[in-house]
Amino acid sequence: MNGTTVLLHQASAEGVATLTLAQPRRGNALSEALVEQLMAAVDGAAADASVHTLVLRGESPHFCTGFDLGADTDTTQGGGAPRDGPLLWRFARIEQLLSLVWHAPLRTVAVAQGRAWGAGADLFAACDLRYAAPGTEWRFPGAGFGLVLGTRRLAQVVGSQAALDWVGHGRRIGCDEALARGFVTAVLPGADDGGPAPPPPLAVDRATYARLKAASRPDRRDADLAALVQSACQPGLAARVQAYRSRRPGAPRPSGELSDQ
Repeated sequence: MNGTTVLLHQASAEGVATLTLAQPRRGNALSEALVEQLMAAVDGAAADASVHTLVLRGESPHFCTGFDLGADTDTTQGGGAPRDGPLLWRFARIEQLLSLVWHAPLRTVAVAQGRAWGAGADLFAACDLRYAAPGTEWRFPGAGFGLVLGTRRLAQVVGSQAALDWVGHGRRIGCDEALARGFVTAVLPGADDGGPAPPPPLAVDRATYARLKAASRPDRRDADLAALVQSACQPGLAARVQAYRSRRPGAPRPSGELSDQ
């Protein structure tokens, strides 16, 4: 990581581990390095029998603004243009991260503020409990450049019609709509100040919770990864991403970042 801390991992005596995305200047966007650190940290929490709850946060002002095109140079050609192969690999690793969180044998909790866009919205959706500060916004823009990423999991959370609407139109989703659809467990004043998430105490032990979770979520990891790869491996992925970004200029954003900042 070249000495840069992008992820903090803290565990309490109460069996709660907290992962904090800590690249606020980049909107906590998912660089290749951050994805790999998250996967290792989720695996580490799952392997720790004393941890029953894993909390995911992002340093203010945003939870996670999506896929970071600017932080990793190996996705680009000599002139700075992204290349299809490395981009496909990185999207595949994000899908594997989302599946890892979705199927983690412990309780997962997301606490979001600001923007949870793109892969950040998918990461939020992959958690069992999903809290948000007032004013949080979600967007699922990946279909705008041809990707099928996280849609089945989102449909399981909010229903297929709402998922199709949100993904197919790529519009901003506010707290009221997210709460009404069951996407948000609760809106928490003060969550954007780093206040603690208040997951209720588990009424069962971790092993029983893991079995309940497995019973309620058929293992579709291979199919989900295949759907992502099939959508991403169509020639011209990098060009589609660049074209999408040029169509949605938005406000100024960190250099190379995919989501509209």
